[in-house]
Amino acid sequence: MSEMNLTTERWEVQSARWPASGRHILAQYDDDSVVVYQAYRASIGRWAAEHGRFGGDFSFERMSWIKPNFLWMMYRSGWGTKQDQEVTLAVRIRRSGFDEILGAAVHSSHVPEVYGSQEAWQSAGAASDVRLQWDPDHGPGGASLSRRAIQLGLRGETLRRYATEWIMAIDDISDLVAEQRARLDDLAALVTPREAVYPVSDPAVAAKLGVEATG
Repeated sequence: MSEMNLTTERWEVQSARWPASGRHILAQYDDDSVVVYQAYRASIGRWAAEHGRFGGDFSFERMSWIKPNFLWMMYRSGWGTKQDQEVTLAVRIRRSGFDEILGAAVHSSHVPEVYGSQEAWQSAGAASDVRLQWDPDHGPGGASLSRRAIQLGLRGETLRRYATEWIMAIDDISDLVAEQRARLDDLAALVTPREAVYPVSDPAVAAKLGVEATG
């Protein structure tokens, strides 16, 4: 198991830089790539880490959710302790693919200021392979925060492209998760992947997502 492709930093240091509230895509990214997280049972997670893509027991027939925010993934997986979420993967994908995902995303519930009518939202959802949810972000111990975290559900052709074309590297970071889970009683020692607010440069996409346009 390896987390060599991830840059980490003390949680206490970087959390002081993060926005306290609002909708923000927190992620580790560079000019070419973005890291997203998924948690699976061993037969799926270890196969993906070994092969550098998804296959084996992975299902292309159901929606698969990705999370760019490490602590949001930890909240959902119970720091890797929930059944069938024991293996945590850090999936580095092409930034162009991530931007394409954001551009195609449709909210999982009706947002009138974005879609207008219920019918228009349903039509947009039927035409898109990507679902979007904003949920309360959570601190390391699970406390709900004012800041919102994003998760993105992929299906169909977008899921296929994510799982087989856009991936640059997959790391099984379960050891890192276990090490840091043991530090939850001493947050001054907690280390997490280094994240910053991801810039959404397309004003139309930023408006749809409800984030501030940048660049």
